[in-house]
Amino acid sequence: MPKVNHLDNNIKLEGKRVLIRTDFNVPLNNGYITEASRIKKVLPTIKFLVNSKAKIIIISHIGRPKGKNVPSLSLEPIAKKLKDLLNKNVFFLDKTVGIEVVEKSKKISNGEILVLENLRFHKEEELNSESFAKELSKNGDIFVNEAFSCSHRAHASVSEITKHIKSFAGKQLTEEVNSIKMITIDAKKPVSCIIGGSKISTKIGVLSNLIKKMENIVIVGAMANNFIKHKKFNIGKSLFEKNAENLIENIIKQSEIHNCKLIIPNDVIVSKDLNSEGALKNLNEINDSDIILDIGSKTVEIISKIIDNSKTVLWNGPAGYFEIDEFSKGTNEIARKIAENTKSKSLTSIVGGGDTVAAINKFKCFNDFTYISTAGGAFLELLEGKILPGIKSLEINE
Repeated sequence: MPKVNHLDNNIKLEGKRVLIRTDFNVPLNNGYITEASRIKKVLPTIKFLVNSKAKIIIISHIGRPKGKNVPSLSLEPIAKKLKDLLNKNVFFLDKTVGIEVVEKSKKISNGEILVLENLRFHKEEELNSESFAKELSKNGDIFVNEAFSCSHRAHASVSEITKHIKSFAGKQLTEEVNSIKMITIDAKKPVSCIIGGSKISTKIGVLSNLIKKMENIVIVGAMANNFIKHKKFNIGKSLFEKNAENLIENIIKQSEIHNCKLIIPNDVIVSKDLNSEGALKNLNEINDSDIILDIGSKTVEIISKIIDNSKTVLWNGPAGYFEIDEFSKGTNEIARKIAENTKSKSLTSIVGGGDTVAAINKFKCFNDFTYISTAGGAFLELLEGKILPGIKSLEINE
């Protein structure tokens, strides 16, 4: 990580207003939070600030209101959830900037928490507006970026704001960056990557960067269908990305140049639709009406052996349509194998991506990995080697 100021025990926080940017962009259903991983991950930082007797002012966003006040995307449910999780008073103010917000931020007692309204109710947030950032900065004495998953965006609350207030990298953000470093710089070898998703084009930069650093890259999920099709096998009605041939050719070529073994499934679970029973098939047995929905038992065995022979594993993307139990076995087996080896101290495991996190939540092994990133785009962009605006803005000029 570049040289930045870090939130730690050496900073005098008592009585200070700490403006903390979090990513509480959690799924809501009729005002109720249906999945709270992103909130729970920041609790250690919030508790640290509470114990340090700081005045905690939380800013965040939910959804894409596009600069308009959308009541269904209010952060009020976040305040209620925090109150339940922390078992203490958490105040909510339906404003983000202005005199009333500044006054309220000063009035709360040491160790108390104030949640402000959705940043994206203001179009200036996504425009990285200097004036909006200045107004936001008035809500605190110091600023803490604890929103790694938003740090690939040049938005006012993660980028421009650092020019107007003393700023620190949060504990969680620092852990996120260090977890990527464990994969790309300080990894114990052999290093393997299991990567899925529906589109190669969204992960081509990641693959191109990782191929240079990994011993094995395993392609699973709908992304693997493109490689199966490239090998002239029938993929039936399965999902694949059109016009991806050149990308595939480049990935294969790069893997040969850098001596990185590229693994794709050699057997799969197919079905006629999501509601039908799955059938195990070798690649040469797939017919025109089949849909590939999971990896097969031989592929699971190959991946398990790769995990056993690895010291570091990065996993980003499920192996199949895990949301339906019939097609969840491949993803479940990968999750359990990585978790088992991590617990036995033979493996360092980094897991990232929304679908992957949802899968390990489903299989109840969330706490069994070295590090889990709930970030999406920021996680992938840092893996790709890109500079993130939210982290760049925290750098100390010496």
